[in-house]
Parts: sequence; structure tokens; C-alpha cells
Amino acid sequence: MNKNTIYQLLKYGIVGVMNTLLTAVVIWTVLKFGFGVVSEDKATSIQMVVSNFAGYAVGLINSFIFNRNWTFKSRSDWKTGFLKFVLAFGFCYALQLGAVLALNEYVSIPTFDFNALGANYIVTSSYICQLIGIVFYTGLNFFCNKYYTFKK
Repeated sequence: MNKNTIYQLLKYGIVGVMNTLLTAVVIWTVLKFGFGVVSEDKATSIQMVVSNFAGYAVGLINSFIFNRNWTFKSRSDWKTGFLKFVLAFGFCYALQLGAVLALNEYVSIPTFDFNALGANYIVTSSYICQLIGIVFYTGLNFFCNKYYTFKK
């Protein structure tokens, strides 16, 4: 990798961390409060899809703004860039959603709980599946944006 790509990857990572936190908060908030109570075991497929879509929709807008203007410093028309960004997003999103649903359905991930700041938190396998999906999506999406969306 050349120096510019490494620099872009670092910037993308910073945006990615910010975006991952934002996406995760939205997903977990919708799982917790949005569409029925998630059981101790697993969320329903509908709960997983709705919460996942809400988180990624918020993340899509945030990511486009920061990556276009800061990471890749794109000078292309923003409408064309946004269309390409949405297409790359759709491709990466479909792959990660399939992975999240497969993990939630077929992989047994233990639930764990912990105490922090005087409160008890329960982390179900559904939350962990979503986090794995976020990491997978982020790596795939960097290369799609670098070599397709913002290649100029």
C-alpha cells in the first residue's frame, strides 16, 4: 500500500470508529426500545432487520459527509458521489445483513452480563452478532469507497 492509501485508511478508521459507535447506539436503542422487548436469548428476525436498517441509515449519512470531505477529499459532484456511495453501501449492507442474520440464527454466542456505574447490563448474542456485522461491513466498505465511490 502506498503512503496516501495508508493515510486514507487511518482517516477512514477514525470516521469508522465514530460511525460504528453511532450505528451501534442506534441499533441497540431500537432493539431495546423500538419494536418490542428483545428476549434474553435472541431478537426476532424482524427486530434484527429494523434495528440494523435504522442504525445503518443514520451511519450512511454521517459516513458520506465525513468520508467525502475529509478522508478522500472528493471533488466530484456530490450527487454522483452520493449515488455511488449508496450503491456501495447497498452492496456492503446486503452482505453484512446476511452475515448478521446467519450468525443470529445458526451460531451460539453466549449471553453475558456485567455491572458498570452501578447498573447491570445484559449483552445478548443478538447484540454481539450486530457488532460483528459492523466490523465486517466497515472493512468491506473502505475498499468499495476507495476504489469505486471516491476513486478520483
